[in-house]
Amino acid sequence: PDLVPVAKQMIDKVLRSKPQHKERLREEVNVTAGDLLNMNIPGGTITENGLRHNINVGIQYLESWLRGVGAASIYNLMEDAATAEISRSQIWQWLHHKANLADGRNATAELYKKLVPEELAKIKELVGAENFKNGQFDLSRQLFDDLITDKNFAEFLTLNAYNHLN
Repeated sequence: PDLVPVAKQMIDKVLRSKPQHKERLREEVNVTAGDLLNMNIPGGTITENGLRHNINVGIQYLESWLRGVGAASIYNLMEDAATAEISRSQIWQWLHHKANLADGRNATAELYKKLVPEELAKIKELVGAENFKNGQFDLSRQLFDDLITDKNFAEFLTLNAYNHLN
């Protein structure tokens, strides 16, 4: 909320007194249905660092959500359920479709299970031992693990977490 005046100032600078800019057409852009379905990103790769980041952010966000904080500052970015949902979805897809990492390894449940404790250690260092102990990181990890390892893709990240709200 504190950033609304800053953002509004920049938006007003572009829009002036107009409520939107729908009249600004992008005639040079031609998107087909095939373009929207094409998931190929030229030069795009799945890296261990990307997998780690998704694990880390997903667990941190779930922990924050369980404490009632729906928009959490993680690594100086304001993250919400959409970010955590993307992280969770990518990991699930990579593992269940045995995606190849850039280094040639397959994304597997075993690799995921190896990386989670390492990422939890990073989170503990980041938030401090006392905050980690008093937080809900163990529960967040369990909920995240359940989502990632389930053979069925859960409808949404927070659905099972609702059972753990106070």
